[in-house]
Amino acid sequence: MKIEVTSYDHPDAVALIAEVQQEYVVRYGEEDGTPVDPAEFAPPRGLFLVAYVDGTPAACGGWRAHGTAVELKRMYVTPAFRGRGLARAMLAALERTAVEAGHRRVILETGQRQPEAIALYESSGYEPVPRFGYYAEAPEAVHLGKVVECPSMR
Repeated sequence: MKIEVTSYDHPDAVALIAEVQQEYVVRYGEEDGTPVDPAEFAPPRGLFLVAYVDGTPAACGGWRAHGTAVELKRMYVTPAFRGRGLARAMLAALERTAVEAGHRRVILETGQRQPEAIALYESSGYEPVPRFGYYAEAPEAVHLGKVVECPSMR
């Protein structure tokens, strides 16, 4: 697996984002309505990553500045590549790049109908945080966060 920095509107990113939006339709009946500007995922205030397996786009995720934290968005692994540790590797890469960019806190929104995502985040040290964003009032929304540190800070 190779993880590369791409733009949010890179063709591989666009294809993966379309897949994750369809996943939301299956699980929730509609796409994620959170407003997203592709420019939010451009350095230095954001970053978007795509993971490739043998040249095939297999996973994606990004972060964007959100107040004093960064917010993770569009974490996704295509069905053909699930169960290989790509989600955990992508999460680690997103956290590492956020720290490298000077950020120390990561937040995210997910939903109760994504138990595998919740399990990944909780097993990676994410804990409940105050509700925020587009789904702050949505009963099924799950809001998590984590303080991240660079290795020299531990």
